[in-house]
Amino acid sequence: MESPVSRRPLPQDPMIRSLIAQARRAQVNRRTLLAGAGGGAAALALAACSTGGGQSKPTPAADASSTDKTLNWANWAAYIDEDEAGNYPTLEAFEEQTGIAVNYEVAVDDNNTYYGKVKDQLALGQDIGADTVCLTDWMIARWIRFGYAQELDLGNIPNVKNLTPSLQDVDFDPGRKMSLPWQGGFAGICWNKEAVPGGLASVSDLWNAELKGRVGVLSEMRDTMGLLMLENGVDISGKWGDEEYNEAIELLQKQVSDGQVRNIKGNSYLEDLKSEDTLAAICWSGDITVINAEAGDKWEFAIPTAGGTLWNDNFLVPIGSPRKANAEALMNYYYEPEVAAEVAAWVNFITPVVGAQEAAAAIDPELAENQLIFPNEQTLSNAFVFRSLDGAEEQKYQAEFQKILLGS
Repeated sequence: MESPVSRRPLPQDPMIRSLIAQARRAQVNRRTLLAGAGGGAAALALAACSTGGGQSKPTPAADASSTDKTLNWANWAAYIDEDEAGNYPTLEAFEEQTGIAVNYEVAVDDNNTYYGKVKDQLALGQDIGADTVCLTDWMIARWIRFGYAQELDLGNIPNVKNLTPSLQDVDFDPGRKMSLPWQGGFAGICWNKEAVPGGLASVSDLWNAELKGRVGVLSEMRDTMGLLMLENGVDISGKWGDEEYNEAIELLQKQVSDGQVRNIKGNSYLEDLKSEDTLAAICWSGDITVINAEAGDKWEFAIPTAGGTLWNDNFLVPIGSPRKANAEALMNYYYEPEVAAEVAAWVNFITPVVGAQEAAAAIDPELAENQLIFPNEQTLSNAFVFRSLDGAEEQKYQAEFQKILLGS
């Protein structure tokens, strides 16, 4: 989301200046930690489709943050700034500032598979071993609906004032009482520029005969199905139902059955691009920066002509966490514009923090113009949010998608 910024002096804080200096050195050294989900992930995802109906909501854990200065953070791979030694500079600075020791765990490979691992503990109100976890909008909606997230004390997060206005009030969390955005991004299409020198413009181009058996699509239903439905002329943000969804499902099933689609995967789709098992794919925007930095500038990302999906991953505090105030301190820290800018410089996803764009210019002026991080209105006009599903729709549509995933 494009963030309005005002002219601000460069930060005088030595820590912030140090972070900016580190970011200048490490910006192109983004590592890929993307180990993927395979067939077992698909089975877990099916198990995760439970609606949770009929259960009484668990009680939040008592907060022990005043005496327990630790924090467990579960996140996706390659989703925080990292230096050449494998350390997380902004996180180390947070620990030094606050005295809170953070265990950062790369634990999320797919929304459904992560949920499948922890849902039984959540239902009992137990500690899942994470005091904050970053998940995508629709999964956050599920946790809130089932009572699996704790209400935030926004008094502990004064930097919430820096949240970009377009994300301050969302249908799954009115007033942002339970969640705060971490990073956002687009789902679109990518291709190997050497193997596909003419490039791709639309999702339909993935079905070209010369790409047969060399196409990948994402195991995140809303991204893959969202792009297919957009290609069919459906406004995925508006009113649509079974007819529109089934038309896209039939198309995907045909491309899988005919052998056009080689793989349906989560994070590990990048490994298929690098090995050239796939030459083109439905993909996530910032990830193509990863693969180009790691394996040579061989891949291109584009939002399809019919539109791409737009999503956010969000912080929340699980119901059984006994360290909510520590998690709130972490969220507040990452809503400092200079800190948000350093993370954005590394991950190349959309930052939700107002003021980060100007701070990014201090790292690299070109960075502040990157449309994958600071998209303007023209870029955003061709990106669409997959509408919220009720419990019955979610279970039905996900199950239909999983049938194809399990059979691929």
